[in-house]
Amino acid sequence: MFKKAVEAKSQQRLSGADRKKLKRSIKDKFPRASDSDLDALLPPKAEVTVAKFQNRVLVYVVEGGFPVFFDVDGRGSDIFPTVFALWMVPELLPAFMLKGGEVSRYVIGGADLMFPGISVPPEGLPSFAAGETWAVKVPGNPAPIAVGSTTMSSAEALKAGLRGKALRITHYYRDFLWESVEGRYVPNAGFLEDVVYEDPSLFPPAHDSAPNEVSCETSIDHQNNTKGGEAEESLDVNELQTDSGPALTTPKDGENDTANEITTGVADLELPDTGSANDTTDQLSASDVDSLLDKCLLQALHTTVKDKDLPLPGSTLWSNHVLPCRPSGMTLDIKKSSYKKLSKWLQAKASSGLVSVKEDKYKKEFMLLSVNRNHADYKSFKPEKRPVEKSDQSSAHSANETSSSKTLEVAEIYKPSVHVNSIFSSVGADIGKLYTASEASDIVFKYVEKENLVKPTDKSIVVLDAILCDALFKGAIKKGTAYPSQIHKKDIGSTFVSRMQPHHVVTRGNESVVRKGAVKTIQILTERRQGNKKVTKLSGMETYLIDAEALSSELQKKFACSTTIAELPGKKGHEVLVQGGVIDDLARHLIEHYGVPKRFIEVYDKTKR
Repeated sequence: MFKKAVEAKSQQRLSGADRKKLKRSIKDKFPRASDSDLDALLPPKAEVTVAKFQNRVLVYVVEGGFPVFFDVDGRGSDIFPTVFALWMVPELLPAFMLKGGEVSRYVIGGADLMFPGISVPPEGLPSFAAGETWAVKVPGNPAPIAVGSTTMSSAEALKAGLRGKALRITHYYRDFLWESVEGRYVPNAGFLEDVVYEDPSLFPPAHDSAPNEVSCETSIDHQNNTKGGEAEESLDVNELQTDSGPALTTPKDGENDTANEITTGVADLELPDTGSANDTTDQLSASDVDSLLDKCLLQALHTTVKDKDLPLPGSTLWSNHVLPCRPSGMTLDIKKSSYKKLSKWLQAKASSGLVSVKEDKYKKEFMLLSVNRNHADYKSFKPEKRPVEKSDQSSAHSANETSSSKTLEVAEIYKPSVHVNSIFSSVGADIGKLYTASEASDIVFKYVEKENLVKPTDKSIVVLDAILCDALFKGAIKKGTAYPSQIHKKDIGSTFVSRMQPHHVVTRGNESVVRKGAVKTIQILTERRQGNKKVTKLSGMETYLIDAEALSSELQKKFACSTTIAELPGKKGHEVLVQGGVIDDLARHLIEHYGVPKRFIEVYDKTKR
């Protein structure tokens, strides 16, 4: 529905009668919605604007807030809530639960939801009819990531063996409707750029729990359980603009926990504020906050921001690096500084020569491109030697240094294929070398610059010559379909990388292994045997250079239970079987002791009813 950018033809305020009609339609369409839910989504005293698009879709926007509903055919019979509405009222719709966070990559990449990607509860799927409106959620995260219509009934699904398409997705996180909102945000720290995982704030830190009472927490790095994140900007003028009005504020504590979770917004969005009983920021002047901001930035540049991670979105820099470096017991609110906005602060740091930034015109966000580590401020700053929390986005490159002497690094790399060899050869690049996604994207943009393929009348469009067109689309276009003549700059990098051969490199200490294909996950499964007896199976550890025998012996001592090793049938590798339901502790041990990133661990508990 919103896979491509579509401009609004017109917008107008709803009359009182139309507003009541909309509210009645929503009440009839979504019986789960209480009166308080409807008031939260359509505040009684706030104006509601309807934007009409060229594809006949109507989008309803709360004045000074976000789009909350959209009408597919413009007739009032097919209304859906937006993800912004679902983040305010997460239980507005019934939801399909994905098998894991990795499956979300496909959904927010624009694919429909297939039955094999759904986690079926022990009691089976609930009853539903074809054409019903359902949401999509990720395990461990209460905020939905998409909404759509069921393609068949539950009876038909069972008859088909739970195969085929379950949900025709009409709107999802990171589609053009979400992108078009100036003050767009995410509901919690589990929402990353290309995937959604569990919300880290819902899982207590390991040191707060006794060994036998830990819940499965597959994250070595945590956000600071930040709350808030009000979006005060109106929507884009050319797309979903509403008349200026008061900012849409998130519900108070207790009214909607999901809406209060950490917000990692874009350039000019009000940034997360983490209050505490010992908060002293209110007593600081603007210049004091400026100084605190600079110290946190320098601490982050010294400790967590690595050159290999650049370019880095400004919102990611803020939430994953700057915020965790603030002093304990203090909030860090950029609105209390003299800059007021993240974009202005980053531009100021760029003007001083400390960093270089560039605005992504498409995403409307400033990107951190490089760090000047020879800058006087950087060289004179002495970073504090204290543990610094980082988000999951950097966990793929780091392990918990306090518990493992051998740091694990996992990197996805790509090898030129026959499709793209001509591009590499044209710019003098080695076709036998392995490249990161960023390096590969640089190659194709070097070719674009060399051949002067940027469209003169629209700098965001690349005109395809024969060589580039073949590299990107030859063999991928159906017979009888015309090849495209141009491509948007935002798509060229990912399309080019998708035409290369995926590899991955795993490094632990001085040992490094390069393998073909995508990174395989570690599988942890707990099931019942002989009545109430539980066993936990672990496989896939060899990918991360973990010896099965050494791990088995270690787990036997750690959990005071028997362990056995068996070869996997028909596969390379081993399976470690641990007596007892230690699924939670085992996942945490792999993260904290071996540094395995949480997104590479899949946990299945078959004992839960």
